[in-house]
Order: sequence, then structure tokens, then C-alpha cells
Amino acid sequence: MRVLILGSSGQVGAYLSEYLVKKGYEVTNFDVLNNEKEDLRVIPNDYLERCIEESDFIFFLAFDVGGSRYLRKYQNTFEFINNNSRLMVNTFDYLSKYKKRFVFASSQMSNMNFSPYGVLKNVGELYTKSLSGLIVKFWNVFGIEKDMEKAHVITDFIKKGFEEREFQMLTNGLEEREFLYAEDCCEALEKLMLHYEEFNSNDDLHITSFESNTILEIASIVESLFKREGLDIKIKPGKEIDQVQRSQKNRPNQYITKWWRPRTTLQEGIGQVFEHMKSNY
Repeated sequence: MRVLILGSSGQVGAYLSEYLVKKGYEVTNFDVLNNEKEDLRVIPNDYLERCIEESDFIFFLAFDVGGSRYLRKYQNTFEFINNNSRLMVNTFDYLSKYKKRFVFASSQMSNMNFSPYGVLKNVGELYTKSLSGLIVKFWNVFGIEKDMEKAHVITDFIKKGFEEREFQMLTNGLEEREFLYAEDCCEALEKLMLHYEEFNSNDDLHITSFESNTILEIASIVESLFKREGLDIKIKPGKEIDQVQRSQKNRPNQYITKWWRPRTTLQEGIGQVFEHMKSNY
């Protein structure tokens, strides 16, 4: 099967590419970080059209997004809104033209209309439903990250732990999140691809650990990993409450667990990311 991964250098995309290659799929990686012709915002894009036409299945993971620091800084800017609007218009146009099977990566924030990021993901869901594709809602997938400007909370904490030893969190850390290790996410996406005909656009396909943890608990796990290495670090809570999701808490639909369940514990996943990042310091 020829699989196209749009956003193949992103956090999920990089893991998925490696995972599918190991499984024997013919994978085409597509990401603006590779070269200019892989920029989804360029309209029209002959190379994108050709890649979609020649693929059997497409994972639409590409999006201009990052962790809380990135969203707080950029999601209300023209550039953020324009980048994501253009890449969706362009890609969905070709998906419509060639009637391809595809999965669109949305977010559990897509129902949060106070968030430009959430609204844009909701638009992507509407496009997907109109083309009978599948929608997956990611819940804080974590793993090794290349672009640290867009770092999510776990990699951000580990990076700052090595570099600063003591630092302030953005919030008081009381907000709860559900974290899923990227390799488990890859297994879920492969299951959806293999069982594509068993699903439809209206299915609530939430890809998450189905376990909730506070950011303070994440900080505690990270601190314990440093302590194991003989390094005392301090992650200090801030005073602000969460401004990105405004402490709004969704409840994930567990429908997908009929086909897939996560296997990696939060402690195991953070430990693997920590070991990788440790080698860079």
C-alpha cells in the first residue's frame, strides 16, 4: 500500500513514517521542512497533486501548531490563521478531485470556539465530513520533537530541566490533560487505515490514553527522572490559570477501543523521551 503522510516531520508524522516503513508500507513523506515544493500553502501545488493522485491512503497530519507557549503567542495572528486555512483549502481540493481514502488529524479542542486553533480544526472536520473521510481527535500526543519552538509541555519541561535547572511554569499546573505516547498513536492510525470501511465520518474517533493527569503531575514525573540521574531540578508552578483551553474539559468517546487500546504508560513514555533528549546534553 502506498501511504502519503502530509506533515511527516511533525511530532506524530515522524513517528508514523518510521512505524509504517518498518511494517512494510511504501511511504511518501511530505513536509515543508523537506523543501519548498512540499509547502501545502502554495496554491496550486503540482507536486502535492501528483503525490495525492498516486497514493492509496493519505494521513493529513500537517498543521501549523505547537504546544501551549506556541498557541498563546501565535494562534490569534493573521499568519497562523492564514497558514492553516491555505493548507486545508489546497489539500482538501485535491482530496476531493481524486476521491482518496484519508484520515484528517483534528483535536479534542475542535469544539472550543474561543480558540482560533480549535475553530480551524473544526473547519477541517467539516471538510472531511463532506468528503466522507475519517476524523481523529488527538489528545496531547507526545514524543520526540524536532522543532523546540513548538515544543509541547513534556519536551518543554525536559529541555528546560537540562538547560535551566529551575524554571517557572506557564500556569498553576492544575489543569488536567490526557497524554498519549506517539508510538501508541501510530498503532491507532494503522488500525483505522486497515479497517477504514468499518468507520464513517460521524464516528467519534478519539485517540488518547483515556487517563487524566494534571500538569503538576507531569512536572513531578520529570523531576523524578532528573533526580534518578543525580540532578536536582525545580519546576515551579505559576500563578495563572490555563488560558489555552481555559480549563474546559472534554470527555473522550471510547468507541475506538473496540479496535485499539494504548499500551504505553505515561511514566514509560516520558522516560523514553527523557532518555533520547539526555543524549543531546
